[in-house]
Amino acid sequence: MDRREDAVKAPLSSEEAVQRSTRPQRYRNTAAVIDRTQAHFDEAHRRGLMAVYCRPTEGRAILLARAKRQGMVATDFVRCSYLGLDNHPLVIQGAIAAIEEYGTLHWSCARTRLNFAMIGTLEERLSQLFKARVIAYSTVMVANLGALPLIASGHLTGSRKPVMVFDQFAHASLAFHKPVVADETRVETISHNDLNALEQICRKHRLVAYVCDGVYSMGGYAPIPELLRLQERYGLFLYIDDAHGISIFGEHGEGFARSRMPDELGERTIIAASLGKGFGASGGMLMLGTARQEALFRCYSVPHAFSASPNVAALGAAIASIGIHSSGELAARQSQLVERITFFDARVRTAQHGALLPIRLVRIGDEFEAIDFAERLLDAGFYTSVTFFPTVARGQAGVRICLTASHDFANLARLCRGINRQRGSAIHAE
Repeated sequence: MDRREDAVKAPLSSEEAVQRSTRPQRYRNTAAVIDRTQAHFDEAHRRGLMAVYCRPTEGRAILLARAKRQGMVATDFVRCSYLGLDNHPLVIQGAIAAIEEYGTLHWSCARTRLNFAMIGTLEERLSQLFKARVIAYSTVMVANLGALPLIASGHLTGSRKPVMVFDQFAHASLAFHKPVVADETRVETISHNDLNALEQICRKHRLVAYVCDGVYSMGGYAPIPELLRLQERYGLFLYIDDAHGISIFGEHGEGFARSRMPDELGERTIIAASLGKGFGASGGMLMLGTARQEALFRCYSVPHAFSASPNVAALGAAIASIGIHSSGELAARQSQLVERITFFDARVRTAQHGALLPIRLVRIGDEFEAIDFAERLLDAGFYTSVTFFPTVARGQAGVRICLTASHDFANLARLCRGINRQRGSAIHAE
């Protein structure tokens, strides 16, 4: 029976409810994930590699504040502030000035009721900067939470529900919503960047929406030109989370995806992005293409209707960051980031070698060996992200390095030597 017909049936009987509860879960299996990974998480926590408490100091340095390494200074390669704007004096002063002007931090009411005047200013200026209709949210995950069910509803696609296709490597903040989306429409998952599979689905179904990242959190990127060709040929709806691509690409920092799109987004593309990460402030946003989309989101997006806006400090910081994005400093910082990516690639070989993206993953394989690797780097003064399932596939554990425009070359050279010493390899002598 069609899922939509099933939705209007009488409530399930107790027996039916029990039968349904024992069916295999198609989109979530939290219990199995915990069972398979708890030993790895426990060991990473025990070694002081996760849930690290610290204070920022100068540049990318952090002062560890707890446990056996309390008082130790390390260079941070975990934060995703790729342009080093999260401690920029103008961004910090923007946050302080906003609180002083408004005399409050946060309003506990939905945006369908009260809004700080400052968020209207922020959204207007972001819309001008990125040539889209921008709505701001407290996080990117919250933005995704509001967007995906609306796409699945069919109200953005002429009242026809699309088949929702997720890239296998779509970020957890996207994949998490598959069960909710599946209550609205059919959900499929395809292999990473598998354009042939996506086109086959487009040929089979009248309307398809594709959900992916712009820049993937473990490295790599979406094939934007090819996706646009599928959009032109089949009317493919694109929902792209470009949290890791914002600010580091584009003349005004519009991001990896937006900088490769036409001037007008149109009615078949929505881009989610971060106001943290490369942007350097706090929060998330959606770039929409039409007035109707904006009107629907401002009424029916769950976080817009039932949660609060970013706080005043975040708004002030974001407005200050817009000023940087509108100046020559943005291009200078983008160039500095590219220099550091090139510097790293000249010394350490990874699967991401040569890509002008700031994420590098040093693959180890075994989960406990990756934990050992990351701990030795930390003891040498470098805090990196040990990654294992479910962040990456089982048996593909490693260490993620986030490069930024404000990393010191001398520290980068020391990090590269430390990585190569542990791997027993190097591209060339330094």
